[in-house]
Amino acid sequence: MRLVVCGGAGFIGSTFVGLRVREHGDDVTVLDKLTYAGRLENLRDVADEIRFVEGAIEDPAAVAEAVAGADAIVNFAAETHVDRSIAEPFAFSVTNGLGTHVLLEAARERDLRYVQVSTDEVYGSIESGSFTESSPLAPSSPYSATKTGADLVVCSYFHTYGLPTLVCRGSNNYGPRQYPEKLIPLMVLNALAGDHLPVYGDGRNVRNWLFVEDFGRGIGHVLAHGKPGEVYNCGGPDECENIEVVKRILALTGSDQSLIEYVTDRPGHDRRYSLSAAKLEALGWRARTRFEEGLALTVDWYRDNSWWWDPIRSGAYREYYERHYGRALKEG
Repeated sequence: MRLVVCGGAGFIGSTFVGLRVREHGDDVTVLDKLTYAGRLENLRDVADEIRFVEGAIEDPAAVAEAVAGADAIVNFAAETHVDRSIAEPFAFSVTNGLGTHVLLEAARERDLRYVQVSTDEVYGSIESGSFTESSPLAPSSPYSATKTGADLVVCSYFHTYGLPTLVCRGSNNYGPRQYPEKLIPLMVLNALAGDHLPVYGDGRNVRNWLFVEDFGRGIGHVLAHGKPGEVYNCGGPDECENIEVVKRILALTGSDQSLIEYVTDRPGHDRRYSLSAAKLEALGWRARTRFEEGLALTVDWYRDNSWWWDPIRSGAYREYYERHYGRALKEG
């Protein structure tokens, strides 16, 4: 296929690009504005096999350049970090809301298949059981609210215009090349440096973990086999309390539990996420990686690839971390 992958220099997007090039031989154009979390380093293994357009999805000119000759758009481009959405919510409305709308208009003008990559956070928190695609939407942060709005606009373009749109909602992703503001890479890098590991509240929040390559293949499965107008959940095979994740990381890095530091909880922190992937599994998709295996692979990758993360911990991320957690990162 001739794919335009928006946000393809980010964590999940770059993984998807690599899978499409290696496993499917697709002709891929990446559109990315290279914000703090979008990095060309993420694409270095396929840089000679793709076309790259630097630009924002809310910029119609950049979008028009990227989608010329395409068969489909897969949209990963988004502001994604809940903490940043609490501190700076407007940027989330621009990218997640307006940007999605610009892409949909470009797809409608050219009658392109369109896949919106979304999140379990649009459903809010669930005490027991798992969300299905028919569960009510109840976002609780500016991030999840803007993603919810984008999902609804995507679905409206199918119902109103007949555009072949699909939405794929993933549970918490983890794996190599994830920006270290997120739980697992933050804890891994702090543990490797012998630094404190800041855990929100009591650490008992539960997340449904999905290895990033499994999500990438799930999105590809929706692209190929999904029914236009439908939503598909892509849930991971295992769930775990955050504090248990942190303790596993400490064990994998040979670090002591005395490094755990409980900090003030995030405002509006959802207690538990869980997605049922039964609808997508009925199309033939299955998660391949259990959390224990994937976490060990992820820790090993960060341990062996300081070239990737050292520039991040030496740059603007340090300022963000100190501002957010009230302490400086330890050199390591």
